[in-house]
Amino acid sequence: MTHAFETYSGGLSGLPDPDRDRQFYEGVPGRRLAAWFVDLGVALLIGLPLALAFGVLTLGFGFVLFFFILAGVDFLYRVTTIASGSATWGMRLMGIELRRNDGTRFDLVSAFLHTALYVFCWGFLVLQAASVVGMLGTRHGQGLPDLILRSAMINRPAD
Repeated sequence: MTHAFETYSGGLSGLPDPDRDRQFYEGVPGRRLAAWFVDLGVALLIGLPLALAFGVLTLGFGFVLFFFILAGVDFLYRVTTIASGSATWGMRLMGIELRRNDGTRFDLVSAFLHTALYVFCWGFLVLQAASVVGMLGTRHGQGLPDLILRSAMINRPAD
């Protein structure tokens, strides 16, 4: 990987410097929100039919698990798409991707951890609010999962 941001020597050594390489962070919060809506739509398009079919096939008893089926589909969707290209389909559509602190793309373990932290934050309104504040106010635009994993969302560089 030979990107201009490899030379940054701050705390996140492989990520672009927001002062010297602004182009990697410009517009990312808005694109991140748009990607979230696209990903929500994809997860619902996959999860709703599965959850409904499960509910019907179990003569209604499966509807108790409706939310868990949707959440499971969303979790698997996020982990597999992030692990395969460091971005969900929504992120790819918006031209953004996640990068680890050394500047490399996410692998399966990173994708799983990031998604698990993302889900955990959604479980507590104050954590999700703090995550949004972080995306809007930290130097690298990091939410709580990003801060914990020392990763960041950037505009996808031309490889």
